[in-house]
Amino acid sequence: MRLKAWNLSILPTLILLLSPALSTAQASVDVSVNVAPPELPVYDQPPIPGDGYVWTPGYWAWGDDIQDYYWVPGTWVPAPEPEYLWTPGYWAATGVAFFWHPGYWGPHVGFYGGVNYGYGYGGQGYEGGYWQGGRMYYNRSVSNISNTNITNVYNKTVINNVSVTRVSYNGGSGGVRAQPSSTELAAAQERHISATPVQSQHIQAARNNPALRAAANHGAPPIAATPRPGAFSGAGVVQATRGGAVHGTPANAGNANAGNAGRGTMSVVHPNPEPREAQPESHPAPESRPAPPPRVVRPAAPEASRQPPPPVQEHQPAAEERRAPQQEQAQPAPRPQQPPPKAQPHPPEHPPEHPPAREEDREHH
Repeated sequence: MRLKAWNLSILPTLILLLSPALSTAQASVDVSVNVAPPELPVYDQPPIPGDGYVWTPGYWAWGDDIQDYYWVPGTWVPAPEPEYLWTPGYWAATGVAFFWHPGYWGPHVGFYGGVNYGYGYGGQGYEGGYWQGGRMYYNRSVSNISNTNITNVYNKTVINNVSVTRVSYNGGSGGVRAQPSSTELAAAQERHISATPVQSQHIQAARNNPALRAAANHGAPPIAATPRPGAFSGAGVVQATRGGAVHGTPANAGNANAGNAGRGTMSVVHPNPEPREAQPESHPAPESRPAPPPRVVRPAAPEASRQPPPPVQEHQPAAEERRAPQQEQAQPAPRPQQPPPKAQPHPPEHPPEHPPAREEDREHH
Protein backbone atom coordinates (compact mmCIF):
# COMPACT_ATOMS: atom_id res chain seq x y z
CA MET A 1 0.00 0.00 0.00
CA ARG A 2 1.41 3.37 -1.02
CA LEU A 3 1.05 6.36 1.24
CA LYS A 4 0.67 9.88 -0.13
CA ALA A 5 3.59 12.23 0.09
CA TRP A 6 4.00 14.00 3.40
CA ASN A 7 5.14 17.57 3.64
CA LEU A 8 8.67 18.10 4.87
CA SER A 9 7.83 18.64 8.52
CA ILE A 10 8.12 16.47 11.61
CA LEU A 11 8.78 13.10 9.97
CA PRO A 12 12.24 13.94 8.57
CA THR A 13 13.18 15.36 11.95
CA LEU A 14 12.25 12.13 13.66
CA ILE A 15 14.21 10.14 11.11
CA LEU A 16 17.27 12.30 11.60
CA LEU A 17 17.03 11.88 15.35
CA LEU A 18 17.21 8.12 14.80
CA SER A 19 20.48 8.63 12.87
CA PRO A 20 22.46 11.09 15.04
CA ALA A 21 25.71 10.78 13.11
CA LEU A 22 24.10 11.54 9.79
CA SER A 23 21.81 14.23 11.13
CA THR A 24 24.75 16.10 12.61
CA ALA A 25 26.62 16.01 9.33
CA GLN A 26 23.68 17.23 7.27
CA ALA A 27 20.22 18.31 8.36
CA SER A 28 18.29 18.16 5.10
CA VAL A 29 16.38 15.21 3.68
CA ASP A 30 14.52 15.44 0.39
CA VAL A 31 13.09 12.06 -0.55
CA SER A 32 12.89 8.44 0.53
CA VAL A 33 12.25 5.25 -1.43
CA ASN A 34 12.33 1.57 -0.57
CA VAL A 35 14.70 0.36 -3.31
CA ALA A 36 18.43 0.95 -3.28
CA PRO A 37 19.81 3.26 -5.97
CA PRO A 38 21.79 1.64 -8.80
CA GLU A 39 25.55 1.40 -8.66
CA LEU A 40 27.62 4.26 -10.00
CA PRO A 41 28.53 3.93 -13.68
CA VAL A 42 32.08 4.34 -14.97
CA TYR A 43 32.72 7.32 -17.25
CA ASP A 44 35.45 9.73 -18.31
CA GLN A 45 35.56 13.25 -16.97
CA PRO A 46 35.03 15.90 -19.66
CA PRO A 47 37.61 18.68 -19.90
CA ILE A 48 37.23 21.70 -17.65
CA PRO A 49 35.67 24.66 -19.52
CA GLY A 50 37.61 27.35 -17.70
CA ASP A 51 39.22 28.63 -14.54
CA GLY A 52 37.08 28.83 -11.40
CA TYR A 53 34.95 25.78 -12.19
CA VAL A 54 34.50 23.02 -9.60
CA TRP A 55 33.70 19.43 -10.49
CA THR A 56 30.35 18.10 -9.23
CA PRO A 57 30.09 14.31 -9.69
CA GLY A 58 27.09 12.55 -11.20
CA TYR A 59 24.59 10.68 -9.05
CA TRP A 60 21.31 8.78 -9.14
CA ALA A 61 18.31 10.93 -8.18
CA TRP A 62 14.73 9.86 -7.59
CA GLY A 63 11.73 11.35 -9.38
CA ASP A 64 8.29 11.06 -7.83
CA ASP A 65 6.67 12.06 -11.11
CA ILE A 66 8.44 9.30 -13.06
CA GLN A 67 8.62 6.78 -10.20
CA ASP A 68 12.17 5.81 -11.09
CA TYR A 69 15.81 6.64 -10.51
CA TYR A 70 17.39 8.90 -13.11
CA TRP A 71 21.02 9.83 -13.65
CA VAL A 72 22.14 13.41 -13.06
CA PRO A 73 25.29 13.75 -15.19
CA GLY A 74 28.48 14.96 -13.57
CA THR A 75 29.44 18.44 -14.70
CA TRP A 76 31.73 21.39 -14.12
CA VAL A 77 29.95 24.20 -12.22
CA PRO A 78 31.19 27.74 -11.50
CA ALA A 79 31.60 28.20 -7.75
CA PRO A 80 28.93 30.53 -6.32
CA GLU A 81 31.58 32.29 -4.28
CA PRO A 82 35.37 32.15 -4.12
CA GLU A 83 36.75 29.71 -1.58
CA TYR A 84 33.62 27.54 -1.78
CA LEU A 85 33.75 23.82 -2.51
CA TRP A 86 30.99 21.33 -3.36
CA THR A 87 29.88 18.59 -0.97
CA PRO A 88 28.05 15.93 -3.03
CA GLY A 89 24.70 14.59 -1.96
CA TYR A 90 24.34 10.95 -0.97
CA TRP A 91 21.82 8.21 -0.22
CA ALA A 92 21.67 6.82 3.31
CA ALA A 93 19.88 3.59 4.21
CA THR A 94 17.78 3.46 7.37
CA GLY A 95 16.04 0.13 7.77
CA VAL A 96 14.26 -0.62 4.49
CA ALA A 97 14.22 3.01 3.31
CA PHE A 98 16.83 5.03 1.43
CA PHE A 99 16.99 8.75 2.19
CA TRP A 100 18.57 11.35 -0.04
CA HIS A 101 20.74 14.04 1.55
CA PRO A 102 21.27 16.82 -1.01
CA GLY A 103 24.65 18.42 -1.65
CA TYR A 104 25.68 21.96 -0.80
CA TRP A 105 28.44 24.56 -1.20
CA GLY A 106 30.65 25.57 1.70
CA PRO A 107 34.17 26.60 2.72
CA HIS A 108 35.05 22.95 3.37
CA VAL A 109 33.82 19.62 2.08
CA GLY A 110 31.53 17.90 4.54
CA PHE A 111 30.31 14.32 4.91
CA TYR A 112 28.86 12.65 1.81
CA GLY A 113 28.37 9.12 3.08
CA GLY A 114 31.81 7.80 2.22
CA VAL A 115 30.60 7.15 -1.34
CA ASN A 116 33.42 7.01 -3.89
CA TYR A 117 32.23 9.26 -6.72
CA GLY A 118 35.68 9.44 -8.30
CA TYR A 119 37.67 12.34 -9.74
CA GLY A 120 38.77 13.62 -6.37
CA TYR A 121 35.71 12.51 -4.37
CA GLY A 122 37.05 9.26 -2.99
CA GLY A 123 34.67 9.07 -0.04
CA GLN A 124 36.18 11.74 2.20
CA GLY A 125 37.10 15.30 1.33
CA TYR A 126 38.08 16.45 -2.14
CA GLU A 127 41.45 15.71 -3.77
CA GLY A 128 40.71 17.45 -7.06
CA GLY A 129 41.78 20.93 -6.00
CA TYR A 130 41.78 23.61 -3.35
CA TRP A 131 41.35 27.36 -3.02
CA GLN A 132 44.18 29.74 -2.21
CA GLY A 133 44.23 33.52 -2.52
CA GLY A 134 40.90 33.53 -4.35
CA ARG A 135 42.09 31.10 -7.02
CA MET A 136 41.30 27.42 -7.53
CA TYR A 137 44.31 25.15 -7.87
CA TYR A 138 43.63 21.90 -9.71
CA ASN A 139 45.19 18.49 -9.21
CA ARG A 140 46.18 17.32 -12.67
CA SER A 141 46.24 13.68 -11.57
CA VAL A 142 42.42 13.62 -11.21
CA SER A 143 41.17 16.69 -13.11
CA ASN A 144 40.95 16.89 -16.90
CA ILE A 145 42.59 20.23 -17.73
CA SER A 146 44.44 19.06 -20.82
CA ASN A 147 42.79 21.43 -23.31
CA THR A 148 42.69 24.55 -21.15
CA ASN A 149 45.44 27.04 -20.48
CA ILE A 150 45.30 26.89 -16.67
CA THR A 151 48.59 27.42 -14.89
CA ASN A 152 47.41 27.05 -11.28
CA VAL A 153 47.84 23.29 -11.22
CA TYR A 154 49.70 20.68 -9.17
CA ASN A 155 50.19 16.93 -9.16
CA LYS A 156 49.17 14.65 -6.31
CA THR A 157 48.59 10.97 -6.88
CA VAL A 158 45.16 9.81 -5.77
CA ILE A 159 44.07 6.18 -5.84
CA ASN A 160 40.79 6.06 -7.73
CA ASN A 161 38.73 3.02 -6.85
CA VAL A 162 35.55 4.09 -8.57
CA SER A 163 35.83 1.17 -11.01
CA VAL A 164 36.13 -1.28 -8.10
CA THR A 165 33.79 0.09 -5.45
CA ARG A 166 30.72 1.72 -7.01
CA VAL A 167 28.20 1.45 -4.19
CA SER A 168 26.04 4.56 -4.27
CA TYR A 169 24.64 4.65 -0.72
CA ASN A 170 25.71 4.62 2.89
CA GLY A 171 24.63 2.10 5.53
CA GLY A 172 22.03 -0.64 5.30
CA SER A 173 22.69 -3.97 3.64
CA GLY A 174 25.64 -3.70 1.26
CA GLY A 175 26.12 0.03 1.74
CA VAL A 176 29.30 1.94 2.51
CA ARG A 177 30.34 1.74 6.15
CA ALA A 178 31.42 5.28 6.91
CA GLN A 179 30.84 7.78 9.69
CA PRO A 180 31.57 11.52 9.62
CA SER A 181 34.95 12.60 10.91
CA SER A 182 35.50 15.51 13.28
CA THR A 183 36.51 17.70 10.33
CA GLU A 184 33.34 16.82 8.46
CA LEU A 185 31.23 17.46 11.55
CA ALA A 186 32.81 20.89 11.84
CA ALA A 187 32.14 21.56 8.13
CA ALA A 188 28.45 20.80 8.69
CA GLN A 189 28.22 23.77 11.04
CA GLU A 190 29.58 26.28 8.55
CA ARG A 191 27.64 28.58 6.27
CA HIS A 192 26.22 26.68 3.30
CA ILE A 193 24.75 27.54 -0.08
CA SER A 194 22.35 25.12 -1.73
CA ALA A 195 22.53 24.13 -5.39
CA THR A 196 22.81 27.11 -7.71
CA PRO A 197 20.14 27.93 -10.31
CA VAL A 198 22.23 26.42 -13.11
CA GLN A 199 22.52 23.23 -11.09
CA SER A 200 18.76 23.11 -10.54
CA GLN A 201 18.20 23.50 -14.28
CA HIS A 202 20.72 20.74 -14.90
CA ILE A 203 18.80 18.41 -12.55
CA GLN A 204 15.46 19.26 -14.14
CA ALA A 205 16.82 18.57 -17.62
CA ALA A 206 18.05 15.17 -16.45
CA ARG A 207 14.66 14.36 -14.95
CA ASN A 208 12.92 15.18 -18.21
CA ASN A 209 15.25 13.02 -20.31
CA PRO A 210 13.79 9.47 -20.58
CA ALA A 211 17.15 8.06 -21.67
CA LEU A 212 18.63 8.89 -18.27
CA ARG A 213 16.12 6.80 -16.32
CA ALA A 214 17.41 3.58 -14.82
CA ALA A 215 14.56 1.57 -16.37
CA ALA A 216 15.70 2.73 -19.82
CA ASN A 217 19.50 2.66 -19.57
CA HIS A 218 19.81 -0.27 -17.08
CA GLY A 219 22.50 1.53 -15.09
CA ALA A 220 24.56 2.78 -18.06
CA PRO A 221 23.38 6.33 -18.87
CA PRO A 222 24.14 7.54 -22.40
CA ILE A 223 24.90 11.01 -20.99
CA ALA A 224 27.18 10.34 -18.04
CA ALA A 225 28.94 13.70 -17.82
CA THR A 226 28.85 17.13 -19.46
CA PRO A 227 31.36 20.01 -19.64
CA ARG A 228 28.76 22.54 -18.44
CA PRO A 229 25.40 22.28 -16.62
CA GLY A 230 22.53 21.47 -18.96
CA ALA A 231 24.78 20.85 -22.01
CA PHE A 232 23.50 17.37 -22.90
CA SER A 233 24.73 17.40 -26.49
CA GLY A 234 27.72 18.60 -28.44
CA ALA A 235 31.44 18.49 -27.78
CA GLY A 236 32.62 17.22 -24.43
CA VAL A 237 29.53 15.13 -23.61
CA VAL A 238 30.57 11.62 -22.58
CA GLN A 239 28.61 8.42 -22.05
CA ALA A 240 29.16 5.66 -19.51
CA THR A 241 31.84 3.16 -20.39
CA ARG A 242 30.41 0.65 -17.97
CA GLY A 243 27.06 0.52 -16.24
CA GLY A 244 26.15 -0.20 -12.66
CA ALA A 245 23.82 -2.86 -11.31
CA VAL A 246 20.19 -1.83 -10.96
CA HIS A 247 18.74 -3.28 -7.77
CA GLY A 248 15.06 -3.40 -8.67
CA THR A 249 11.86 -1.48 -9.18
CA PRO A 250 10.03 0.19 -6.30
CA ALA A 251 6.81 -1.43 -5.15
CA ASN A 252 4.79 1.60 -6.30
CA ALA A 253 6.47 2.07 -9.68
CA GLY A 254 4.05 3.42 -12.24
CA ASN A 255 1.96 5.43 -9.77
CA ALA A 256 2.95 8.96 -10.63
CA ASN A 257 2.92 11.72 -8.06
CA ALA A 258 3.77 14.65 -10.26
CA GLY A 259 2.28 17.15 -7.86
CA ASN A 260 5.20 16.69 -5.49
CA ALA A 261 7.95 17.22 -8.04
CA GLY A 262 10.40 19.88 -6.92
CA ARG A 263 8.49 20.89 -3.79
CA GLY A 264 11.07 19.70 -1.28
CA THR A 265 8.67 17.05 -0.05
CA MET A 266 9.30 13.62 1.35
CA SER A 267 7.61 10.73 -0.40
CA VAL A 268 7.59 7.84 2.02
CA VAL A 269 7.25 4.54 0.19
CA HIS A 270 6.71 1.51 2.38
CA PRO A 271 7.40 -2.11 1.42
CA ASN A 272 4.79 -4.86 1.68
CA PRO A 273 3.10 -4.78 5.09
CA GLU A 274 4.39 -7.11 7.70
CA PRO A 275 2.38 -10.27 8.13
CA ARG A 276 -0.08 -10.25 10.95
CA GLU A 277 0.77 -12.27 13.97
CA ALA A 278 -0.85 -15.67 14.07
CA GLN A 279 -3.61 -16.10 16.61
CA PRO A 280 -2.54 -18.49 19.37
CA GLU A 281 -5.95 -20.22 19.28
CA SER A 282 -5.61 -21.37 15.69
CA HIS A 283 -1.92 -21.08 14.85
CA PRO A 284 0.17 -21.23 17.99
CA ALA A 285 3.86 -20.65 17.62
CA PRO A 286 5.97 -23.79 17.94
CA GLU A 287 7.59 -22.60 21.13
CA SER A 288 4.20 -21.83 22.72
CA ARG A 289 2.64 -25.23 22.14
CA PRO A 290 2.51 -27.33 25.31
CA ALA A 291 4.81 -30.28 25.13
CA PRO A 292 3.17 -33.72 25.50
CA PRO A 293 3.59 -35.28 28.92
CA PRO A 294 6.69 -37.44 29.05
CA ARG A 295 6.19 -41.17 29.06
CA VAL A 296 7.32 -42.46 32.39
CA VAL A 297 8.95 -45.85 32.24
CA ARG A 298 9.49 -47.19 35.70
CA PRO A 299 12.36 -49.60 36.04
CA ALA A 300 11.78 -53.01 37.53
CA ALA A 301 12.22 -53.08 41.26
CA PRO A 302 15.00 -55.26 42.64
CA GLU A 303 14.18 -58.71 43.92
CA ALA A 304 14.59 -57.70 47.55
CA SER A 305 12.14 -54.83 47.30
CA ARG A 306 9.38 -56.67 45.44
CA GLN A 307 6.30 -57.50 47.54
CA PRO A 308 5.06 -61.09 47.28
CA PRO A 309 1.75 -61.37 45.49
CA PRO A 310 -1.25 -61.98 47.69
CA PRO A 311 -2.17 -65.65 48.06
CA VAL A 312 -4.77 -66.84 45.61
CA GLN A 313 -6.56 -69.01 48.19
CA GLU A 314 -7.58 -65.98 50.24
CA HIS A 315 -9.38 -64.31 47.36
CA GLN A 316 -10.52 -67.27 45.27
CA PRO A 317 -13.59 -68.20 47.36
CA ALA A 318 -14.87 -64.68 47.38
CA ALA A 319 -14.50 -64.53 43.64
CA GLU A 320 -16.30 -67.84 43.21
CA GLU A 321 -19.09 -66.70 45.46
CA ARG A 322 -19.51 -63.51 43.41
CA ARG A 323 -19.59 -65.52 40.22
CA ALA A 324 -21.79 -68.29 41.53
CA PRO A 325 -25.17 -66.66 40.84
CA GLN A 326 -24.14 -65.78 37.33
CA GLN A 327 -22.95 -69.30 36.64
CA GLU A 328 -26.18 -70.77 37.99
CA GLN A 329 -28.23 -68.56 35.72
CA ALA A 330 -26.06 -69.16 32.74
CA GLN A 331 -25.81 -72.98 33.02
CA PRO A 332 -28.77 -75.00 31.71
CA ALA A 333 -30.82 -77.01 34.12
CA PRO A 334 -29.50 -80.57 34.53
CA ARG A 335 -31.46 -83.40 32.91
CA PRO A 336 -33.54 -85.55 35.32
CA GLN A 337 -31.70 -88.67 36.25
CA GLN A 338 -33.24 -92.13 36.33
CA PRO A 339 -34.24 -93.13 39.82
CA PRO A 340 -31.88 -95.65 41.24
CA PRO A 341 -33.21 -99.21 41.38
CA LYS A 342 -35.08 -99.99 44.48
CA ALA A 343 -33.17 -102.02 46.91
CA GLN A 344 -34.40 -105.58 47.40
CA PRO A 345 -35.85 -106.07 50.84
CA HIS A 346 -33.93 -108.34 52.99
CA PRO A 347 -35.78 -111.57 53.89
CA PRO A 348 -37.08 -111.53 57.34
CA GLU A 349 -35.13 -113.33 59.86
CA HIS A 350 -38.13 -115.51 60.71
CA PRO A 351 -40.29 -116.53 57.71
CA PRO A 352 -44.03 -116.35 58.20
CA GLU A 353 -45.64 -119.49 59.42
CA HIS A 354 -48.14 -119.61 56.63
CA PRO A 355 -46.85 -118.31 53.39
CA PRO A 356 -49.47 -117.01 51.05
CA ALA A 357 -50.86 -119.55 48.69
CA ARG A 358 -49.76 -119.30 45.15
CA GLU A 359 -52.20 -118.71 42.39
CA GLU A 360 -51.81 -122.17 40.96
CA ASP A 361 -52.79 -123.69 44.25
CA ARG A 362 -55.86 -121.56 44.47
CA GLU A 363 -56.97 -122.74 41.08
CA HIS A 364 -56.71 -126.41 42.13
CA HIS A 365 -58.79 -125.82 45.13
